[in-house]
Amino acid sequence: MAQKTDRGRADEREEGNETAQERADRIVVSYPEDLSDWGRFQVEKPSFVAFLLKTRDRASEGDVWEEFVDVGCCGSTLDVPLRVERIEGGSVIDEETDLTYEVREACGIEGSWQVQSEGGPKQA
Repeated sequence: MAQKTDRGRADEREEGNETAQERADRIVVSYPEDLSDWGRFQVEKPSFVAFLLKTRDRASEGDVWEEFVDVGCCGSTLDVPLRVERIEGGSVIDEETDLTYEVREACGIEGSWQVQSEGGPKQA
């Protein structure tokens, strides 16, 4: 029984080393320049970054993640296209991965948290 337990620990160490070698140390994700201040606030919140790290297993440069952003009390919904710009290390995402943002060119995104106002997102 002890041998089985020891072998199991050796397997865990080997798997742990493999995962550590494949882990992305840092991922740089961009959002469009025309994302509103409210939208930037939403995607840069620590809770949203934690959500991304928990819901993504892997990343590759050029991946685009269409992410729903909180609507506030009664505003319109907003999907933000986040693009993976660079990855340092491997492609596996875990809680140790550092996710940072940069701004890219505008893409015509419409949205802000201006509840029921003319300046808010246009409905198609």
